[in-house]
Amino acid sequence: MEIRKVGVLGCGLMGSGIAQTCATAGFDVTVLEVEQKYLDKGFAGIDKSLAKFAEKGTLKEPVDAIRKRLKGTTKAVDLAHCDIVIEAIIENVAQKKDMYAALDAVVKKDAIFASNTSSISITELMTATRRPERFIGLHFFNPVPLMKLVEVVRTIATADDVYESAYEFAKKLGKVPVRTSDKTGFIVNRLLVPYLLDAIRAYEEGVGSIEDIDSAMKLGCGYPMGPFTLLDFVGLDTTYYITHVMYDEFKERRFASPPLLKRLVMAGWYGRKTGKGFYDYSDPNSPKANKL
Repeated sequence: MEIRKVGVLGCGLMGSGIAQTCATAGFDVTVLEVEQKYLDKGFAGIDKSLAKFAEKGTLKEPVDAIRKRLKGTTKAVDLAHCDIVIEAIIENVAQKKDMYAALDAVVKKDAIFASNTSSISITELMTATRRPERFIGLHFFNPVPLMKLVEVVRTIATADDVYESAYEFAKKLGKVPVRTSDKTGFIVNRLLVPYLLDAIRAYEEGVGSIEDIDSAMKLGCGYPMGPFTLLDFVGLDTTYYITHVMYDEFKERRFASPPLLKRLVMAGWYGRKTGKGFYDYSDPNSPKANKL
């Protein structure tokens, strides 16, 4: 099936990034949100991002041409004729399943449903619909317009042609898709999360300071940022949530949340987005490690 019209559920950081990327690649995009104010905020971010790309001269066509392919709505019926619908709402199983169930009767039967979840079982989300063979995971990475990777996740019920269509769709977006199956954490988080949690444990055990552990991993392994900088960028609340999903699945210590991570989340220190995490971002240009 040829994909021409794209629906995106949610206009937050990930949803707006996915919508922008799809429109830039030439697809007509309709973004669904629960309230107009969320669309306004998300589209303002898209406009700002597109302006930066235009300033750098990396867009193949004028910003206005891309924006004409973007539409926002608060009515589910406006997604009825989409060829693929990509969900990027809050990481909450019940809310995701409710949305899929509601859309299942609205969106045409041969459309593909996809989830951008980083940790929730695609198979579990699939059960909310009557199209299990047309359900997949499309896990984009933040910031979506810049990050090249997309994990294309199939379940045991996903039809071969749907899997191939999703893979080719990701390539048309200018991304590098990788194939994976519906195992908790997929590829990236399955390997990344234990590394990040071990960095926290190393700090708790006095192996090194936050700054020194970050510097060691950057200079010793060639990583673009150290584990604590990355944790603050991803969001400590997001990481904490993922640890619960992964630990529930595997029951292994390497996926369990260290006490310090739990306490930072309880205190509301989520990282960059709240101004405090492992680092203090009072001066965003010069973050200082917190004494924890």
